[in-house]
Amino acid sequence: MGLLDSLASQVLGSLSGQASQGTPATTDLIGLVMQVLNHPQVGGLSGLVKAFEDKGLGQVIASWVGTGANLPISANQIAAVLGEGPLRDLARQAGTSPDQQASLLSEVLPGLIDQLSPKGALPDQGSDLTALLGNLAAGWLKR
Repeated sequence: MGLLDSLASQVLGSLSGQASQGTPATTDLIGLVMQVLNHPQVGGLSGLVKAFEDKGLGQVIASWVGTGANLPISANQIAAVLGEGPLRDLARQAGTSPDQQASLLSEVLPGLIDQLSPKGALPDQGSDLTALLGNLAAGWLKR
């Protein structure tokens, strides 16, 4: 099973039994992560890692990148790391509240970051993380 299939399976697993309750589709979740990483105030995956470290949560994101168990994160911690601007922008685009976006990200982000760093390291600077996530979304649209 490839990286993209693993990531999609993990995301779909997190959604099992919840789709009828208004949970976003897999492509919506991938789009959300792409928006987070592409937000000018976040600055990509390396910017996200730095934001976690700056807020004293470096050990949390390090657990997602590492090969061990992923530490949980709360919606409040996500809000503290991302800041009001990016969450407000994401919520406006999704037609939800910043609190809802933070809650969704607290559920999805650990597994996605974990799947994007399967060998315990972030992708190389030359790797296009957005392209990886985009390919995942495109693959699921074809199914």
